[in-house]
Amino acid sequence: MYRLLLTGAVLLWSVAAVEAEPLKLSLRDAMNMALENNNQIKAARYTSHAARQGVNSANSRYLPAVAFEETLAASNSPVNTFMMKLDEGRFTNADFNNLNNPSAQHDFKTVLSIQQPLFAPSLSPLKDMAVKDAQKSELQLEAARQGIAFQTFYTYLEVQKAAAQLKAADKAVADARENMRLATVRTSAGVGLRSDELRSRTHFSMVEQQQITAQDNLALAKMKLALLIGLPDDSVYEIAGFSDSIAVPAINDQVVRDALDNRVEIKQSHTDVEKSDAALRLAWSGYLPTVGAFAAYQLNAKDAPLTSDHDAWSAGVSLKWQLFDGFRTNSERKQALAGQAAAREMLESTTKNVRYQLKESYLRRLGSGKRLEVARHAVVDAEETVRLLTKRYENSLSTLVELLDAQTALNQARANLVETEAGYALAGGQVYYMTGTFVKEMLK
Repeated sequence: MYRLLLTGAVLLWSVAAVEAEPLKLSLRDAMNMALENNNQIKAARYTSHAARQGVNSANSRYLPAVAFEETLAASNSPVNTFMMKLDEGRFTNADFNNLNNPSAQHDFKTVLSIQQPLFAPSLSPLKDMAVKDAQKSELQLEAARQGIAFQTFYTYLEVQKAAAQLKAADKAVADARENMRLATVRTSAGVGLRSDELRSRTHFSMVEQQQITAQDNLALAKMKLALLIGLPDDSVYEIAGFSDSIAVPAINDQVVRDALDNRVEIKQSHTDVEKSDAALRLAWSGYLPTVGAFAAYQLNAKDAPLTSDHDAWSAGVSLKWQLFDGFRTNSERKQALAGQAAAREMLESTTKNVRYQLKESYLRRLGSGKRLEVARHAVVDAEETVRLLTKRYENSLSTLVELLDAQTALNQARANLVETEAGYALAGGQVYYMTGTFVKEMLK
């Protein structure tokens, strides 16, 4: 029985430990969650859906428009009463004797009508503009995906950097506590100065404050990442971390061409140019006539709706040609021409900017790699300096001021290394972001 109880207790403790274990979040997990849960991406997705409905609306202009109308009218106007009786088939010779002062009449009119455009030059450019709007909204969705994924990557790096800075701060606190212990021991042994002990305590208080700041920074970075990927801001999780070395292809003409093909901004500019072409065709359509067919079937009744005392039909074809509209069409054409020129200039400007941003990202990554190598050597040198000065201080061959100065330099070197490692990883991701393939490459 004792063994059974002991086994049960161990199992319960194991289950509780598993349940209490925080979520382990990898970069891939964070990016997938952001792409699925982020509100900005959801909003862009709904906007894209709305734009696609605009294409359906434009297509509906080619289809016939069918309308049903039921009207009740009453009047004692000679013309109206005359027409009501004619429509109802109740006009007789006796009605000619009372044309000028008829009694009040009422009429229920039921009409089913249909209109079909046969030639409407504005419909095609309107549809093309709606299609381009839909394409642009889809590109905006892709831009939101790329942007949110990169923000997630950046914020994940911030969490990783904050965790590394906290680790460095913890180590700095441990080193400062050891220095304070050495100073206290030397003072107690009569070979140290009281001022050294006080100075070591001051140094310990300073690095302890830095530790508190590092703890706050880590908590805030985790809250920001949770908000970005759709977790509650009080979620308990740990990041898995990843290597700061993100391999990127060497820059060449093919990489530049691929970036020009993949960047959402250039695709959007191309879409704007194509939409401006359609807008120009729409403006030109104002000079052309429109042709349409129509038909209607009508019921008229005196006593009740949807009944018939008499019925009639009508059908025909109409042509409308606006000969003069106060130069409105001419102004719209000039406006469309200017918009077309602006769209082409923006395309050229965007292309130049993409080329520059791509080369800049490669240059910054190269610089980050060099700084990272220097920062690593700096930490090694600073650690060796502190080690040597600690031994010298223990043997009364150096002062506490020299040791604390070396310790401060080591703390700064460690913090700089953490910052540089995060910067190098960020620079690698920036290269893929500038090529327009960030989501594809980072989720491989």
